[in-house]
Amino acid sequence: MTTAPPGGPAVGASGGTRPVPGVRRKATRSLLSSAAVSTLVVVAYFVLPLSSTLTSATVLWLVGGLVAVAVLLAWHVRSIVRSPYPRIRAVTALATTVPVFLVVFATTYFVMGRTDPASFSEPLSRLDGAYFTVTVFATVGFGDITPVTTAARATTMAQMVGDVILVGLVAQVIVGAMRQGVRRQDPGASFDPDDQL
Repeated sequence: MTTAPPGGPAVGASGGTRPVPGVRRKATRSLLSSAAVSTLVVVAYFVLPLSSTLTSATVLWLVGGLVAVAVLLAWHVRSIVRSPYPRIRAVTALATTVPVFLVVFATTYFVMGRTDPASFSEPLSRLDGAYFTVTVFATVGFGDITPVTTAARATTMAQMVGDVILVGLVAQVIVGAMRQGVRRQDPGASFDPDDQL
């Protein structure tokens, strides 16, 4: 006989588990929607007209973008805890938050480079701005594009700090929310990171 607690895996007579029908479909749908949102954000970065001057409005857009990332993250944490599938929600949270964070900085670097071509070691195209953002995020630092001006260096340092926070603290918060969501579903269950979706 097979039983399935609400939102959990079915447990067979032999003690093994198998996914509840529909979980894979929900996981696939959730991951596809995250991929669509991430793709939309990246496409918008490449096609939307961006101002070619760095003004106080641009700085406000950077701050606003970072606030939007924080709000998005808070919404994701709340939805992870309340979700019947917290593991799936945790993956989708990272799949949408990281690209938005990176696009905020890529946009800032692109606009900075358009305003003052001397901000970086070479003029930045949109692809160059995205490339520089990803190399900073991945801590690769090839050295082919480097910040030169004080403003560019300060923005790059802000991204470095944000990267550490995003990778360390935010990942821990998302995993903690996922664990809380799993415990909420089955208070007697212990968390096993090797569990299946």
